[in-house]
Amino acid sequence: MFGSLLLACLFLHLVVSIPQPPCRRCCDHLPPLDEAATLRESMPAIPEVRTYINMTILKGDKGDRGERGTPGKPGIEGSLGPRGSEGPKGDKGQAGAPGDACKSQHSAFSVGRRKSLHSVDNYQALIFDTIFVNSPEHFDMFAGKYHCQIPGIYFFNVNIHTWNFKETYLHIMHNNSEKAIVYAQPSDRSIMQSQSIMLPLQGGDEVWVRLYKRERENAIYSDDVDIYITFNGYLIKPETE
Repeated sequence: MFGSLLLACLFLHLVVSIPQPPCRRCCDHLPPLDEAATLRESMPAIPEVRTYINMTILKGDKGDRGERGTPGKPGIEGSLGPRGSEGPKGDKGQAGAPGDACKSQHSAFSVGRRKSLHSVDNYQALIFDTIFVNSPEHFDMFAGKYHCQIPGIYFFNVNIHTWNFKETYLHIMHNNSEKAIVYAQPSDRSIMQSQSIMLPLQGGDEVWVRLYKRERENAIYSDDVDIYITFNGYLIKPETE
């Protein structure tokens, strides 16, 4: 045992006494930083290598059609396009059902007076005693006035016979408005005078003939044998047809 211990001591002494080489780092052989930068700039650039994958090689089989998506929001309305060419003429249609019979609107009157009339202190409506036409009885014989029942355009006419040496002075009246005059100066001869007018009337309007009052001495002549005084009117065009 003593001998083994002695051999170990001798080996340890040999190991310690063997000279060791100096310590060197792994980067001691590289040049300093300044020289390394200069060297890097002088070296040629290394080309960049990019990976390219050919997708046609990797393309698989076509998949199944997917489900239809939800409709998108409607877009802005576009401008009107050009007018298209005229299409071919269509076939003739079937005849329609017969319509209702035409309902024409009419109103007419023609009346006369067999008696003379002199002016008084007030205005007088000319009253008539003879009916020639009164269809459909829109002329009031008692008041001497035509009452409009159908709005539209009307024609009116009055004929009178003057009295010798007396003035003749009448008006065709629309309601209370003077529309046309029938006038003749005093003369030794009696003559026939006439006046006509067209008036637009509304329902309820009145048309009549008025003799002027006494402040102007005037008169119209007639007798029991012949009718010298007439008043006529009729509808020309109704407002609605």
